[in-house]
Amino acid sequence: MKRVKCVGATVGLGRLFLLLFVLFTILFLPTVNAQQTQLTDGQLEAAAIEVPQLVDLLELKPGLTIADVGAGFGAWTMAFSRVIGPAGRVYATDIGDAQLAALRDTIQREGLTNVTVLEGAVSATNLPALCCDAILVRDAYHHFTEPEGMVQSLAASLKPGGRLAVIDFPPRSNSSVPSGVLANRGGHGVPPEVVQREVGAALTAARTIPNWAPGSQPASLYLVLFRKP
Repeated sequence: MKRVKCVGATVGLGRLFLLLFVLFTILFLPTVNAQQTQLTDGQLEAAAIEVPQLVDLLELKPGLTIADVGAGFGAWTMAFSRVIGPAGRVYATDIGDAQLAALRDTIQREGLTNVTVLEGAVSATNLPALCCDAILVRDAYHHFTEPEGMVQSLAASLKPGGRLAVIDFPPRSNSSVPSGVLANRGGHGVPPEVVQREVGAALTAARTIPNWAPGSQPASLYLVLFRKP
């Protein structure tokens, strides 16, 4: 009789573990698999909203060189490629393997002969010195774990008179600072005054737009524009 009870308990425990496994699969695996691996319509729409304004702010025209630092899956890179034309150059940098692979696929598929993909580093863009008339760092600065090194690298890559635009968002309420990022960010994001202070150590702040491209994503973006003396 005792043996039967033991077997029943074992079977019941086995069913419980099976149920927990099924629940884990339903609840958590979709989140893992949902990680972005390619361009989204939302990103393309956001780039379409922002790039015409960036052309004016960064004084872009055919034949110039611009870098898209933290290019992600390439929505802004593709738009810049059309703006600066075949005589210009777009450098697209990122540190993520998925992003770099997607960028290279997009460039080949779209025939973007004026785009060069570079693998960046945590403390350097790996751009050539004095190569850029303009640089965009969009939705990436708040992930910098070594901002001082990155700022020096960005400044070194700009030509004299070159422009740098940093687009980011203030720290989200009740959010955590990303792993490895300085605690003074105050959460997921970065206050504009921190960007002004850190980048201002190497470049001259020219303008801040507190409410950048309201129709774009993510929400609550700001833009800080810098110029190299």
